[in-house]
Amino acid sequence: MGVSTANPADGIRVVTADYPPVNALPVQGWHDLADAVRAAGRDPRVRCVVLAASGRGFNAGVDLKEIQRDPGHGALLGANRGCFEAFAAVYECEVPVVAAVQGFCLGGGVGLVGNADAIVAADDAVFGLPELDRGALGAATHLARLVPQHLMRALYYTSRTVTAAELHRHGSVWRVVPRAGLDGAALELASEIAGKDGGLLRLAKTALNGVDPADVRRDYRYEQGFTFEAALSGTAGRVRRSFGKGEPA
Repeated sequence: MGVSTANPADGIRVVTADYPPVNALPVQGWHDLADAVRAAGRDPRVRCVVLAASGRGFNAGVDLKEIQRDPGHGALLGANRGCFEAFAAVYECEVPVVAAVQGFCLGGGVGLVGNADAIVAADDAVFGLPELDRGALGAATHLARLVPQHLMRALYYTSRTVTAAELHRHGSVWRVVPRAGLDGAALELASEIAGKDGGLLRLAKTALNGVDPADVRRDYRYEQGFTFEAALSGTAGRVRRSFGKGEPA
């Protein structure tokens, strides 16, 4: 259990999260994921990173049980900081990041893939932000990178999910494959990217981030302030109690 790395081919580093049963990451898990991605990007031998997960789903967001066990706000602040660091690590990784997504990709999972350079998804993958059902806010910044503005708002307000096939039609998912072929498809794209000159790839990543119309760090940090406001006001706790006890989101 935890974050592991592997080097399955020349120039490729796979970073895998494994937090049973649903890959709802604890505070330390987000920081460990950020550290692994940043380390991969700093390694001059790496030209592409594949972000993957073990189990039936890619990511179910933060571990709400960890937050609920904390009588204060330390765990919430830790989750906010951990998510911020992990999302930023993916976006700022010195080389391209390919996300390999299976099953559910919810909450913080959308933050990760929304900041990736490319997404390969299994045909059972679904993406969404159930934040309003969980007494939280956040990652609309990243969902807006996957779907058009009005669809993003409708998905956000309803907590509905969108399929990998739908995202492929919107152009945000590179390829949709059967679940059994996900790893191979992600490595195929990563290998094509890693076949380019490493120095030029790093310049390209910096250049593309530099012309990005959105400031994802600032925008997400702004969103996080409202999550904390919901917690301080008691709104978050009221919503969670009415929705259920202890589900990861």
